Amino acid sequence: MAEQNCLVTNDWICGEYLRTRSQELIDATLQHVGITVAAVAIGVAVSLPLALLARRWRFLAGPILGVTTVLYSVPSLAMFSLLLPFFGLSVSLVVTGLVLYSLTVLVRNILAGLQAVPEEARDAAKGMGYGPLRLLWEVELPLALPALLAGVRITTVSTVALTTVGAIVDYGGLGTLILDGLDTTFRAQVLTASVLCVLLAVVADLLLLGLQRWLTPWTRAHRIRTNRASRKAAVAKVAEPA
Repeated sequence: MAEQNCLVTNDWICGEYLRTRSQELIDATLQHVGITVAAVAIGVAVSLPLALLARRWRFLAGPILGVTTVLYSVPSLAMFSLLLPFFGLSVSLVVTGLVLYSLTVLVRNILAGLQAVPEEARDAAKGMGYGPLRLLWEVELPLALPALLAGVRITTVSTVALTTVGAIVDYGGLGTLILDGLDTTFRAQVLTASVLCVLLAVVADLLLLGLQRWLTPWTRAHRIRTNRASRKAAVAKVAEPA
């Protein structure tokens, strides 16, 4: 009886809400995931050429990084208002705003990863006849993957959070439910949508971490060798006579 009445008593935890509004929660979650995936994917597609430009012509690095930093500092409400005349009240408005926010992290991480590629690896590839494009795709990008994927992880988690702001134009996924729940003081809706948003961020981060480890097995081998060397050094130090 208590569970059946939790909607009437407006409890924070309400099983009846989950049962009666399950489809609404699923739809909001799918919209949230779709907006996040689209924003991160487009962000990577835009950031990669910008990072390549900044690396190729170093005088462009300052302006590119500066502009992306300025974009990130613009408040979300102001950003959506500036984009409104171009996209109207649509999902494209939210995705474009999230893409612009993602650039500062993605460009910096991709650029840092490319700059960290050992010059010896580039020279060896050139000696084997690799052209610029093949060098980029088969040598530089694979070696830059740890930094690139670290940027994608940070961007994805922050985008999951920022997507909720899209609720102001009714395209915020779970954020729309949170905003509606706050307006109507619907406690179960606010708590459930908030928890699902946090779970989305955690699951996305864990999935990307697994992808990163799968795509960069050499980093695990390096860590194992480093840990073994550290343990041997510690043992040797303890074994030294006083």
